[in-house]
Parts: sequence; C-alpha cells; structure tokens
Amino acid sequence: MRAIEREEDAPVEFRKVFDTIPEQFDRYRPRYSEALFADLIAYAGIGKDKTVLELGPGTGQATDPILKTGCDYHAIELGEHLFEKMKEKYGRFPNFHIVNDDFITHDFGGARFDLIYSAATIQWIPEEIAFSKTFSLLRPGGTLAMLLTRGDYRTPNEALYQNIQKVYAAYFKPETPYPHGAFQYANAVNYGYAGFEKREYPGQRVFTAEEYAAFCGTHCDHIVIPEPEKSQFFEGLKNAVLEAGNRIVFSDTYVLYLAKKPMDGENTGSIHHTDGEMQS
Repeated sequence: MRAIEREEDAPVEFRKVFDTIPEQFDRYRPRYSEALFADLIAYAGIGKDKTVLELGPGTGQATDPILKTGCDYHAIELGEHLFEKMKEKYGRFPNFHIVNDDFITHDFGGARFDLIYSAATIQWIPEEIAFSKTFSLLRPGGTLAMLLTRGDYRTPNEALYQNIQKVYAAYFKPETPYPHGAFQYANAVNYGYAGFEKREYPGQRVFTAEEYAAFCGTHCDHIVIPEPEKSQFFEGLKNAVLEAGNRIVFSDTYVLYLAKKPMDGENTGSIHHTDGEMQS
C-alpha cells in the first residue's frame, strides 16, 4: 500500500486519501444491488433523454448501471488517480463525461441535471454546500440519490467478530480520528428538497483473510495508521480470519436515500424516515 503523500504535521483530509490506492480501491470496495439500481432508475426516470451527475465516483462502484441506461452521464472526481482509472474503464462510452475537480468549488456553468447521485461520497462535503449546490444544479422535479453500504460481520460469526475487536483495540491507532456519523442525510429537507425517504436492500460479501485485510485497507482511517501499528494491525486481521477457516461473511444492507427538487410552485413533502450515517 502506498504511503499518503502529505507535508509533515499537515492535517489529514480524509476525502483525498483514497486517491493513494486506486487499484486496491477498485478491486475491494463494495458494489450495490441490482434491485437498488432498478428502483433508482425507475424512480428518477433515467434513460437516454436524461442528464445525470455522479459525485465522486471513485473507480465506478456505482457507475455501470446508470451509465448503461444511455443517459448523458457526467461525473466529478477529486482524486487524480481515481479520475484516470475512471477514464481507463469508461472512456470508450460516448455518453461518458468526467472532470477532475472539487465539487465544492467547481463551476458547472449552466449545466443542469435530472439526477445527482453519490455512493458514500456526499458525506465528505459540508452539508450546506452539499444540499444547496445539488439543489441548484437539479432541474425542477429532479432527484437527489445518496447510497451507502452497512456491513455486518458480527451476526454471521460472533467469535470472529470478538477476535477482530481485540486486534482493533491493540493496533488501531490512526493519527487523525475519523468523525463517523456527522453527516445527516435527512437534512436535505432543510434546503428545499421534498419527499425524503430511505430504502434498504440486502446483500452479502465473503472474503478470504487476504481479501478482508485488503478491503479494510480501503477505509480512510485505516490507511492513515502509522507504522509499526499498521503492519501489526493488518497482520492481526488476517490471522483472525485464518483462524476462523479463512472466511469472513458480511451481511450487507445497501441504503438508498431519495429526495426530489419540487416542480416550480410545488410544496415540499414530509420526511418518511430519518437518520444520519457515514461510511469510510
């Protein structure tokens, strides 16, 4: 795993650390369920006549189903290496467009979109900018969709879970703590969005010890663990899974938050379900 390039004692900006591991990120980050995308595409009415913006696509974990509708697909990616990986994977598609820039400061000009969506990305943007800027970029009646994955490896194997917690207690010592749970998805309604709702879809992932350690190495706060604790931490994770039969199962829940920009003159709707979640 490459070290993070940053000035000595400079504060960690977690949204940039993923760019240090583009290949590992592409291989091990979770994808999302077909049912989730089928619902999203139907809900937002996405097809060849619609324009879509994906925020921070990474290496395309949530790109294929939307791009392959034939829509006019646009993406904005902060990481230079992730941006290059996206071009490598999708540059052959005539409806694919991507810019390497920061959503917070990027000038979209007169561009407007029918769907703006993010997969575990919008949480990195300050709430006021995230919701007010997406709202202004959507056409009336457009959709904001926010996806994330909750992974449960405790229910399938309590003993393994407890052994992994011992590894965390001993070696998980990142230099900068990661503020889990700070972004409140339901606050979209405070910026003009209507009909906020939450949908959930089940899934499963199975990893070997090596795969599990590599997957954990794609979490932002795991990437920044200093040595020698980092090597001890990942070795401990691998050994825990090896002792459990070289197999760890995740019972996943894919979460889809939806909200609409009202049509001109339309009143905003009510909240159907609220909570705040983040994914590293």
